[in-house]
Amino acid sequence: MEHFFITGIGTDVGKTLAAAVITQALGAHYWKPVQAGVDPGTDSSWIATMLDQPAGRIHPETYRLKTPASPHIAGRNEGVWIDTGHIYDQYLEICRSFKKEGREPAEDQWPKQGVRVPSEHFLVIEGAGGLMVPLNDQEFVADLISRLGVRVILVSRNYLGSINHSLLTALVCRQYGLPVAGWIFNDQYMQYEDEIVRWSGFPKIASIPYTPLVDKEFIREQAERIRPELLRLL
Repeated sequence: MEHFFITGIGTDVGKTLAAAVITQALGAHYWKPVQAGVDPGTDSSWIATMLDQPAGRIHPETYRLKTPASPHIAGRNEGVWIDTGHIYDQYLEICRSFKKEGREPAEDQWPKQGVRVPSEHFLVIEGAGGLMVPLNDQEFVADLISRLGVRVILVSRNYLGSINHSLLTALVCRQYGLPVAGWIFNDQYMQYEDEIVRWSGFPKIASIPYTPLVDKEFIREQAERIRPELLRLL
């Protein structure tokens, strides 16, 4: 069974957009274990409005915190300790639910040209911020990924300093020994993409172009476009 953890080089780089596109492309389930900040809405609620998948494929957060801050600070303010062991237990429950369902993704969600339809479900997990965002006083998002043992998709966006942030993210992945599937670039990159790929040593999966309006049609179009490359990763 193949699952992906979506993390970014920082905050507001397009992780949720990338997660929506990947979830749509694979006919997958979506789960954001830690949500810090619920106004004007959660990432899970936004994802639910953007996808064609049934509502049951959006799994509830393990921790939903009201404070829009780093999860360890939000948890501290609200008297909540974010336990990565508890998150892992919920991850196992989600995986068990796939086996109970025993159904394949809808056939019309997959290409017809000789591509094998997987026999098991996929889960797209979205992190909070970047790899070194603290979840509690001892563990970071990178520690959670290590515990889950899933492959990582890195999201980068073009802004002044993004090369530095992208390469620092790649360095942390190597230090933790995280299995990285590759990069998804969001926005407009000029030659930045090729440089980040070359210096990081991680391949490019896809680019999501800038749009002033993100809606269901845009998500659907991008999912169709990048689906073949995602399937090659499986």
